This record gives sequence, C-alpha cells and structure tokens, in this order.
Amino acid sequence: MFKSIELGIKVSKEDYNKRLPKLRADLLAAQFALKTSPVPVIVIVSGVEGAGKAAVVNALTEWLDPRGVETNVFWGATDEERARPPYWRYWRTLPGRGKIGIFFGSWYTDPIIKRVTGQSKNSELDRELQRIAAFEKMLVQDNALIVKLWFHISKKEQKKRLKKLEKDPQTRWRVTPMDWKFHKMYDEFAAVCERAIRFTDSGEAPWHLIDCSDSHHRNLEAGRILLEAIQQRLAKLAAAPPRQRVVPQVPKTLEGPSVLDKVDVTKKLSDKEYKERLDKFQARLSQLTWEAHNKKISTVLVFEGWDAAGKGGAIRRVTSAIDAKLCRVVPIAAPTDEERAHHYLWRFWRHIPMAGRVTIFDRSWYGRLLVERVEGFATPEEWMRSYLEINDFESQLAESGIVLLKFWVHISPDEQLRRFKDRAQVDYKKHKITDEDWRNREKWNAYVLAINDMVARTSTEYAPWVIIPGNDKKLARVEIVKTICKRLEAAL
Repeated sequence: MFKSIELGIKVSKEDYNKRLPKLRADLLAAQFALKTSPVPVIVIVSGVEGAGKAAVVNALTEWLDPRGVETNVFWGATDEERARPPYWRYWRTLPGRGKIGIFFGSWYTDPIIKRVTGQSKNSELDRELQRIAAFEKMLVQDNALIVKLWFHISKKEQKKRLKKLEKDPQTRWRVTPMDWKFHKMYDEFAAVCERAIRFTDSGEAPWHLIDCSDSHHRNLEAGRILLEAIQQRLAKLAAAPPRQRVVPQVPKTLEGPSVLDKVDVTKKLSDKEYKERLDKFQARLSQLTWEAHNKKISTVLVFEGWDAAGKGGAIRRVTSAIDAKLCRVVPIAAPTDEERAHHYLWRFWRHIPMAGRVTIFDRSWYGRLLVERVEGFATPEEWMRSYLEINDFESQLAESGIVLLKFWVHISPDEQLRRFKDRAQVDYKKHKITDEDWRNREKWNAYVLAINDMVARTSTEYAPWVIIPGNDKKLARVEIVKTICKRLEAAL
C-alpha cells in the first residue's frame, strides 16, 4: 500500500504561494457554511514520525477560524484517563455540530504501538480495529464527517530528517531515543499500519495517504482533502429532504405477554422487615464501596422505571449508605443545546466515574430506546441501531472493570394512578407531577412494547437488567440495595 504512494512530488515556493490564498479563502468559506450545519468534523492526523504532522496541524489552525477549531493531542494517557475506559479520552473531546476537531494522535495510536512492540497479537489488533470501524461508523451515522489523513515518508527520508534535526542545536531536543527506536522498527510499523488502514478504510471514513517528501505539496494536499470533504458533505445535506418528526401510534391492545407481565408487584415487606433488612444491606453496602474504592473498582448504577415508580426514594437509600466522597448522582433530563450538538452517548461518557468511585444515573442513555422512540424524537433507523451502540458502550465499561447495574422499577397502572393523585393533592409533592406525566400514561402500551424490546436486546451477561417490583416501595428499596451488594461482592 505505502509503496504505491508517489514519493517525491514537489511544489515550488512560487506555485505554493500562488495557490495558497485561494485554498485558505475556500477553507474559511466552507468552515463558515459548516457552522450552521448538523455536521461535526473530525480530522485524524496520523503517519510516519518526521513526516511533518505537527507542521500540518499548525498550518490548518492558522488557515481556519480558531473559534470553530479545537486541536486535541493524544500522547501518553494521563492519570485521569487511565482511571477510566480507554475511549473516555476521545469521547470527551469530540467536536460539536458545526465545529472542527483536529486529533493529533487518535484511537489508532495505542493498538498500533502495542502490536509493533509485541504487547498484543494480530487477533487482538483486529478486534481493536473492528471496534474502531464500528465507532467511526456510529459517528458517521450521526452526521459526523471523519477525515483521516496519513502522512508518509520513506525510511531513508525519515533517517535523513532525524539526523538533520539532531545536528541543529535549536532542534536537537525534538529527537528522542524513542524516535530512533521506532526508526529501527520502521518496517514493522509499516506492516502493522498497512493492516490497520486496510481494515478501517471505508466508504464512510476513508483514509487519505499523503506523500510528505515536499512540505509545500503536503500542506496543500491536506488542505485540499479537508476542503473537498466538507464541501461534498454540505452539498449532500443541501440535496437531502428535510427531516420530519413522526410520532408513532399507540397500540390499543398488546399482542402476547411482555417481560413486565412476569413481575409480581403484589409482594410486600412489613415495616419491621423493611427496617431490619435495609439497615443490614446499607451497612454492607457502605463497607463494600470502600473495599471497591481501595481496589480501584468503579460502579455505575442505572435507574429507569415508570413515572412515580419510586426511583428517587430508592436512590436516596443507596446514596445514604455510601460515603459522599465516593458517590455522585447524575440526573438526566432533556438534553441541553451543548448535548444536542453531540452524539447522544456523549453526555453519558463524560460522567463515567474514575476508578473506585460510584456514579448513579437517574435515567440514562436508555431514553433513546424509550421516550425518544415513543415520542418520535428519534427515527426508527436511529433507535434501532442504538441497541448495538448501547451494548458496545456497556461492554467497554465492563471490559475496563466497571460494575454496571441496570434497574427497571416496575409498578402497575393502578398504582401509578394512585400515586399521581396523591402527588396532586399534597402541597410538597405537587412539583413531582406534570402534564407530561399524565400524557405518558396514555402511551402506556407503547412504552410496554419499547421496554420489552429494550430488556430483550440489551440485557447482556456483563450488564443484565434487574426488574424490581415497585408497588411496595419498601420491598423495592431493599431489593435494590441487596442486589448492588451481591454484585459488588462478586466483583471483589
């Protein structure tokens, strides 16, 4: 693959200065047009050491309006990044819609280096590349434009440039022993990089190989590729028909039983049993969360359920058992403008806890499969592909050692109605009931279908759903705290 790159292309200084003003003007025009679009642009800068990647990044940031560009440099992971799943560092830096993010180093770097240095096998590399391909496809399906640039020079040219830098006292510091070590492994790097490029070169996110023998050609080519990619995406958007929100009809009856029909909501606990068992499990939970903290094991708890199911009360019983220094509750409401400017999973990746901490999501990413599906905020294509996206997200949490627990608190329609009326009549509870809550009751059957699909398709070995009978709040609270204890005991 790399042998097919036409090395040695040159552009004279005169020609470069002649072509550059128009390129810069066109890039700025494309960037301004991009600002009002739903497209985030991700520019991946990769390639051979010494090819001039930093110079290209400097040129792009000079040519573009800095207010709409952010450059992210991924060297060795920081302590904060190592304390979380690997992709956390990339998710948190993804650009919003209408903006450009330049990634100097990326999700390709670590898998390639690990394979070249013998820390992984081809099978492990291929598995990582498969995840990368799926990740990029997911971003593209959410309107992202991914421009992947590979900057290439020959082994001979690399050696020549490293020696030149070493001879100059002002640039000597830029050449490290690691640079020479990697130079000796040039052929190994080339073979692994070719494998990575072939595996992840797709119609949605193709690789662009750039000959860097001449800096003028390199810079112009990088600018041209970025410009054409933005222009083509904007033209495609302009030709597409406007999206219309379609609210699905609510089925009057349900065909066949659902997973919720198997839940016995008649179970109850006496006040005495409740106090004894809750005290017991809360004391155990307090001890377990400190043990998990000491062993750097994180916990993520997801609470979903019907309106008025008692999620808030259950969460309070959990948090009261955990040292406040270890625990954080993230309430999820309608997305903000900043959150809507990113992929729907972005706002959840941002809140993944550090090693040894506990994060509780009061509602979660499952809104995509519930309210967004039922209310028509997501198209069928969007929520259908979210099953796979969510399963992969949760598998990454589990692979990093996070204990992930997902609770659905279930109550009967009659019990919900009783609680709604109670809230409407008690002054300090009135804030808990809204017109939207009453409207959601009218869509009960649609939610039952969505819940059934959600549990069937996202209950996995590493992140199973736990359905809690919630008509009796005392029983629900005890079952939730007890379940968390059991999972932490197993993890420890």
